[in-house]
Amino acid sequence: MNPLYILIILLLMTSAGYYLGRKRALVFTDKTGGPKTLHSRPVYYGTLTALWCAVPSLFIFSFWMMCESTVITDMVISKLPESVQTLPSDRLNLVMNDVRNLVDKNMVSGEESADLRTAADYYLHLRSVSRGALFVLIMAAGIAGISILRHRIRPELRARNHVERVIYYVLIACSILAIFTTIGIVLSVLYESIRFFKIIPIQEFLFGLEWSPQMAIRTDQVGSSGAFGAIPVFTGTLLVSAIAMAVAVPVGLMSAIYLSEYANKKFRAFAKPLLEILAGIPTVVYGFFAALVVAPVIRDTGALINLDISSESALAAGLVMGVMIIPFVSSLADDVINAVPQGLRDGALSLGSTQSETIRHIVVPAALPGIVGGVLLAVSRAIGETMIVVMAAGLSANMTLNPLKTVTTVTVQIVTLLVGDQEFDSPKTLAAFALGLLLFVVTLILNIIALYVVKKYREQYE
Repeated sequence: MNPLYILIILLLMTSAGYYLGRKRALVFTDKTGGPKTLHSRPVYYGTLTALWCAVPSLFIFSFWMMCESTVITDMVISKLPESVQTLPSDRLNLVMNDVRNLVDKNMVSGEESADLRTAADYYLHLRSVSRGALFVLIMAAGIAGISILRHRIRPELRARNHVERVIYYVLIACSILAIFTTIGIVLSVLYESIRFFKIIPIQEFLFGLEWSPQMAIRTDQVGSSGAFGAIPVFTGTLLVSAIAMAVAVPVGLMSAIYLSEYANKKFRAFAKPLLEILAGIPTVVYGFFAALVVAPVIRDTGALINLDISSESALAAGLVMGVMIIPFVSSLADDVINAVPQGLRDGALSLGSTQSETIRHIVVPAALPGIVGGVLLAVSRAIGETMIVVMAAGLSANMTLNPLKTVTTVTVQIVTLLVGDQEFDSPKTLAAFALGLLLFVVTLILNIIALYVVKKYREQYE
């Protein structure tokens, strides 16, 4: 049986458990004089019954699916000929990969041997038996959970406390999972970066002025050593991000101020959703727009005044990226400005301030922590953008602050370095992890600065 079908059946059984638990609580209250005799509302008894059905079954399902492939693989290997069982582990893994391809009907090349066909049939048989046993076990666990809890429903049963405790532990588990996921990502990037720095000195990477990670196959070829100076790459990243923020922050903040303080309800109801549509446009569409419209316009305009502008430039990518980021700044700033208490506005106006003075001296400073958070989100979005830069700014790592020249960014180089058939242990591939680690450090510094600003102004206006 397909695991998806098992989960659907479990969902239906959990819904039935909720209905039976709630019905049992209602019937019980009818016998004892009304719902006030229950410790908790009937919905909590239904939820607790559903949890008793779902939680043990989900644990069984998760553990079974994690162990199923390993157990079946070991059993299939034990049935293979002795000559195959004694193969080295890497060769044996290739044989089992062929068996799984036969099972999934993905074998597109090579001939099927009788041993492989027999192993694939045995694999299918074991998997079928495993899924059937899993279905029976989950059904038994779910029915047992519903039956046990249903018979325990009494007026004194603290169902709400039990449900809230389960939710509390689920929240803790989600928090721990998020923390360990972050730690795992950082450690994996750090490990590969350390391997890179064992080959390329860290001072050369941090302070080098040339980025050319192409590695030749033979030592007698040109550029066999490569150049891994990260400054040109980060210069391009900061240049494109700065242009984008120069467009997004003023336009987004001013539009948020107008929509929240000046616009009437009819115009706001029309303009705000229309503005937020920009956030839903795929970045590849922005990339096409930048490459086919904005970049040629900039190049042709420069030609009219005798400026040498590249067909791919940081200015084109930054302008389009800034338009894409406007909703991030505008939407968050609008929500934060609307959250400023009306009493602050009324107090300033009653003292003789004009509306513009009230906005400049009261509303914006009071909303500054949220505005900084929105700007930080926009900066992170600009630094992490890839598609627009690939299509509008190019791939050349030029050490320049001229927005009319071709540049590249960290994310574009990470994608470029990890695409292809090069060895994973080569400096060219490991350089992507070093760039990722350095980008993580830069983002962390930006977060620390933003938290400092938020804390400073929050203490002042709370």
